[in-house]
Amino acid sequence: MNEPDPREPLDPPLVQSTAAGIPPDARRMGFDRNTEQGALLALTGSLDPAKPGHKVVAWLLLLSVAVPGVFVLLSTLVGRA
Repeated sequence: MNEPDPREPLDPPLVQSTAAGIPPDARRMGFDRNTEQGALLALTGSLDPAKPGHKVVAWLLLLSVAVPGVFVLLSTLVGRA
């Protein structure tokens, strides 16, 4: 019989890149999927503009960042008036 060599590994180890979807400059700064900012970069980097659902997610992310800034700006301007 052809028995496998016991010294030979049966399957190669699984290597999963934690830097997939993250730009090289962000990787140099130490971001990967395991950091909060790196996870957000990986999410936004994996969005496909050809898919309508991805466009909706991109707009929601943009609004979640921009709306609080607009509120702070308005409260600052109204507070000075």
